[in-house]
Amino acid sequence: MTDPGIKKLGLMDEAVSAAKQQGIAVEIYDEVEPDPSFTLVEAAAAAARSFRADHIIGFGGGSPMDVAKLVACLAEPSATQSLDDMYGVDMVTGSRLPLTLVPTTAGTGSEVTMIAIITTSKPGEEPMKKGVVSAQLLPDRAVLDAELTVGLPPHVTADTGVDAMVHAIEAYTTRQKKNVMSDLLAKEALTLLSESIRTVVCTNPKDVQARSNMLLGACMAGMAFNNAPVGAVHALAYPLGSHFHITHGLSNSLVLPHVLEFNCGDPYAAGLYAELAPFISEKLRRDGLGNGSNAKDNAAAAVVQELQALQKDLGMRTTLTQAGIVPQDVALLTAEAMKQTRLLPNNVRDVREADIHAIYTAAL
Repeated sequence: MTDPGIKKLGLMDEAVSAAKQQGIAVEIYDEVEPDPSFTLVEAAAAAARSFRADHIIGFGGGSPMDVAKLVACLAEPSATQSLDDMYGVDMVTGSRLPLTLVPTTAGTGSEVTMIAIITTSKPGEEPMKKGVVSAQLLPDRAVLDAELTVGLPPHVTADTGVDAMVHAIEAYTTRQKKNVMSDLLAKEALTLLSESIRTVVCTNPKDVQARSNMLLGACMAGMAFNNAPVGAVHALAYPLGSHFHITHGLSNSLVLPHVLEFNCGDPYAAGLYAELAPFISEKLRRDGLGNGSNAKDNAAAAVVQELQALQKDLGMRTTLTQAGIVPQDVALLTAEAMKQTRLLPNNVRDVREADIHAIYTAAL
């Protein structure tokens, strides 16, 4: 399971050739699109059933891996459950086909998470992102090969890298299921990501060690939020993807500083962001922020400023306006974000409809 871009780049060619040399029949489904739809997943599952697949490999970014997870369940010969029946938490029943996930971006961490996100764009329905959350979606193995990420365009590397940082930040500050192991993973992920992202985007895109750090950091961030779920950044990002087809990583990035500024109005949240300051950047670590020598409000504000500086350094779009959103869209975005009832309760601070409207407005 992959997308047309990965197929065109030839990143799978060596692995496919090796499999065929071992007498293994390989079928490539390369029609996966960003924000995969219900219809696409059903078609992919039908292709796997037609091929009588006995092992599913998700090869690519978050979308191919998410589709592969669901296809492994839907195409299992004894499967009777429909995709509609799988939405929600622990709703997947039955077994699945063996599953291997190979990420080609250092971003989603989907290779180690038990969630798949689908845009439910059936005919006559408004598009909305829904999640399937089940331990059945955890793969049998994940393969992290940094060389597969070397040829990524800079904007893809930036978008996916910031996405991984958001996973770590939200896992560390989550209201639900915050735990010591996820905290440790989130901090180490932020260290690896923040120390390498400018290198792979701006100075030396072919630095394999830096690429490896990014891939490992994204994987650790995935492990962190798999157990300590993400919150309002993702809740507000989802409508940008489902309605305006903005990539997931950029969607997260566009609302990130504004959600964090809102959350910092809560003293407890500000304290958590202050704790993350030394892991957000070497500069904040050198300044001694987050080690108790500075007021937590100052350290939290510095985290927001540092993330905004990072976005500019990476050449990312920093406003919703730059991404084609106009003020008239804010009402729609707000209404759709309010539907993200799986995510909003995880946020470190209560978020009301008026708050969401204000955050989107500030992000314009």
